[in-house]
Amino acid sequence: MTDSWATYGVDLHVELRGPGLRTGLINALREAVRTGRLPAGSRLPSSRSLAADLGVARNTVADAYAELVAEGWLTARQGSGTRVARRAVAAPRRAAPAAVTRHSARREPAYSLMPGSPDLASFPRAEWLKAARRALTAAPHEAFGYGDPRGRVELRTAVAEYLARARGVRATPDRVVICSGFVHGLMLVAKVLRRRRVREVAVESYGLHVHRDLLTEAGLRTPALGFDGLGPRTGELAELPGAGAVLLTPAHQFPTGVALHPDRRAAAVDWARGTGGLILEDDYDGEFRYDRQPVGALQGLDPERVVYLGTASKSLAPGLRLAWMVLPETLVEEVAAAKGMVDWASGALDQLTLAEFITSGAYDRHVRSMRLRYRRRRDQLVAALTERTPDVRVTGIAAGLHAVLELPTGTERSVVQAAAWHGLALAGVGGFRHPSAERDRDALVVGYATPPDSGWAGALDALCRALP
Repeated sequence: MTDSWATYGVDLHVELRGPGLRTGLINALREAVRTGRLPAGSRLPSSRSLAADLGVARNTVADAYAELVAEGWLTARQGSGTRVARRAVAAPRRAAPAAVTRHSARREPAYSLMPGSPDLASFPRAEWLKAARRALTAAPHEAFGYGDPRGRVELRTAVAEYLARARGVRATPDRVVICSGFVHGLMLVAKVLRRRRVREVAVESYGLHVHRDLLTEAGLRTPALGFDGLGPRTGELAELPGAGAVLLTPAHQFPTGVALHPDRRAAAVDWARGTGGLILEDDYDGEFRYDRQPVGALQGLDPERVVYLGTASKSLAPGLRLAWMVLPETLVEEVAAAKGMVDWASGALDQLTLAEFITSGAYDRHVRSMRLRYRRRRDQLVAALTERTPDVRVTGIAAGLHAVLELPTGTERSVVQAAAWHGLALAGVGGFRHPSAERDRDALVVGYATPPDSGWAGALDALCRALP
């Protein structure tokens, strides 16, 4: 019977200390509570379960529990078991108060209009749960193994079909590699580029510094392309003989919101064909467009010269850690090898759930629903600015999850500081400028997707009060 007892109850790691079993158990439990390893309210195993686990008599455990209850370390109630008493846990020691610094004295912002995040509260929990149940029920046994480094074939197939239909990507499942976010995909490609002895990857004058830093840490230089109202000047690639690749956001440039002009898209592809270079296409929020026809993926112009990178971070949630690459045929094996012998990055069940979510049509329904929600938010933002700050020009709003507010020269920093005083977190465009790029504008990059409905009006009011 003893063996069967150990299959019930909760687990507890105990190292017996003391001259006898009973005393050793009391000392071990008392020390675990005193040090906080067993927090207040923690449920302990039943005396029968713990005795079986430790290989001691049940009376030994029962006597130890009884003494600790009498001392006030534990509580025992009928129906709720034995738990750590709340008054038994000593308060953690507090460090001596340090001098209040200017940084630590800052108030936490009441509102945030920082760009880069979707509306997390709108994650489709019910539909995702349904998809997870269906996926788990249908999952083959081998899905619970280590897995193909390219990712589950079900998700690669669903992604290839969706991208071909919705983004104009020329994809087949064997060219898709699943990764855990855009940064992970970029890291893998950077590793392959270094192995191919590429030394430079050209980037846009405005973009996320984390992407530039990642390329730099991989040993790649990141010269910047000039930028204007038509997007990055891709014709300048011919002036960068050391560049073996270029990182672009052609459908909706981040953070300026510009769609790359068709002539410049063609120039980038011509450069890649002529030099054997690669275009790394970041299609981070290509599904969200409002006042224009959809801009197809650049990859459709030449699948053998473009690495397409997409992600569920904006369409669903960044916490899913699911993204995908559509690779030229010559790169698939190298990228898979860089990822490893097995799929360490993305859980099989999450991949299967997303595959089911896409193939069932739930993904399309969610994207359409969020497109309407984000468009309403954008329209409310523009209306508030038109009414209260009519001199502020709003750009980059035909697609995406953020708007760009042009400011008078030299005012960007002061506006961001003023917003902070009004309890609003804001980003200036200067934080996205390449270190070598000229300071050609002052502007705010306003993310309108994140604030909850209850805080949206307050965030708009704080923004308008901070603007010049």
